[in-house]
Amino acid sequence: MSEMPSSSTASSGPTVALALGGGGARGLAHIHVIEALDDLGIRPRVIAGTSIGAIMGAGMAAGMRGSDIRDFALSTVGRRKEIANRLWRLRPATLQAIGGSLRFGPFNLERVLSAFLPEAIPDTFEALSIPLKVIATDYYAQCETVLEAGDLRSAIAASAAIPGMFQPVRLGARVMIDGGFVNPVPFDHLEGLADIVLAVDVVGGPEGDGTTLPTRMDAMFGASQLMMQTITAMKMKAYSPDLLVRPDVGRFRVMDFLRAQEVLTVSAGVKDEVKASLDKLLSR
Repeated sequence: MSEMPSSSTASSGPTVALALGGGGARGLAHIHVIEALDDLGIRPRVIAGTSIGAIMGAGMAAGMRGSDIRDFALSTVGRRKEIANRLWRLRPATLQAIGGSLRFGPFNLERVLSAFLPEAIPDTFEALSIPLKVIATDYYAQCETVLEAGDLRSAIAASAAIPGMFQPVRLGARVMIDGGFVNPVPFDHLEGLADIVLAVDVVGGPEGDGTTLPTRMDAMFGASQLMMQTITAMKMKAYSPDLLVRPDVGRFRVMDFLRAQEVLTVSAGVKDEVKASLDKLLSR
C-alpha cells in the first residue's frame, strides 16, 4: 500500500473535510471521490461517514488509497462465489442472491463485517491516521449519535444496521440502527473543521416510468430514500457544504453489491467532477 501525504494537501494550502453518505451498494461510488482526492494529493483533515460512508471513510482514515479500496471491493463483495464462501464460514440464518442483488435476513452485522472489512481497518478509532466521525441512530433515545472513540468496528456496524435486514447493534446500554435515518450525509458535523467541506450523497431516489406500482421491497426502500432526501434538504437550509456531489447511482438497489463493477462504471464521471470542482475551490 502506497504512503499518502501527511498533510491535507501535497503542498500547504486550504484544508479539506470529507462527508460520505449512506446508500448501501450505491456507496461504492465513494471510491471515485477518494481516488480523486488521492490524485490531487489531498488528505482530509477529518472524515464523517454514515453507513457505507462510514465503511469507506474508515478505509481512507486507516491509510488505504482509493485504488486499494476498489481492488478489495471488486475482489470480495463484487464476486458471488467470494461472498458465498465468506458468509458460509459465518453460517448466517438466511442468505439469498436473486437477480444480482443480495438479500440478507436479520442477523448480526458485526459478524458479517468481520468477514468483509479490510484488515487495514483497525479495531479502534484511536488507531486511525485521520479523525473519523461515524453516525448512528440511537433507537430508543430517538436521536442521532456521533461515534468517534473506542471500538471502531462496532461503531461501523451500528451505523450500517439497516432495520429488517440486520439486527440492531448494542453499544453499551444503547441500541443502535442505521445512521441514515437521522443523517444520511453528515456534512453538518464538519462545519468549521476545515476550509473546504466536500460531501458525497449516494442516497438516490425511486426510478421508473412513473406509473408502474413498485414491489413491496422497492416501495419500502424507495420510501426510505425519499425520507433521507428530505432530511438532507432540511439540513442544507441551515448549513451547506462547499461542494456537494451526487453520483448517478439511483438505479441501483441498496444491496446490489454483486453489481459492484457496474456501479463503478456508471458513476465514474464523478471523479473528474470532484477534481475540477476542488481545483477551482483550492485556487481561490
